[in-house]
Amino acid sequence: MPLSLQEVEHIAKLARLKLTNEQKARYREQLEAILDHVAKLQELDTQDVPPTASVSVGQMPLRADESRPGLSTDALLENAPKQADGQFQIPPVFE
Repeated sequence: MPLSLQEVEHIAKLARLKLTNEQKARYREQLEAILDHVAKLQELDTQDVPPTASVSVGQMPLRADESRPGLSTDALLENAPKQADGQFQIPPVFE
């Protein structure tokens, strides 16, 4: 599916990317390849595939939900950039 440079620039703007002309050309090729692949996938007949189909057979084995001791407060705060009174100290959200 061919893309124009304006479409690539629009996508880059939405993603807040600043691209050089070389990057725009490369991304254009890559995005076209991705869209071509998706178009091929849309051609597949999925009429008889149930919506909950999975590649695994049966139920996935789950580990038992066991209670384990957690870390101490000192161990948790060991790598904290700032701490106060045994708690993480973060910048205020509202001023």
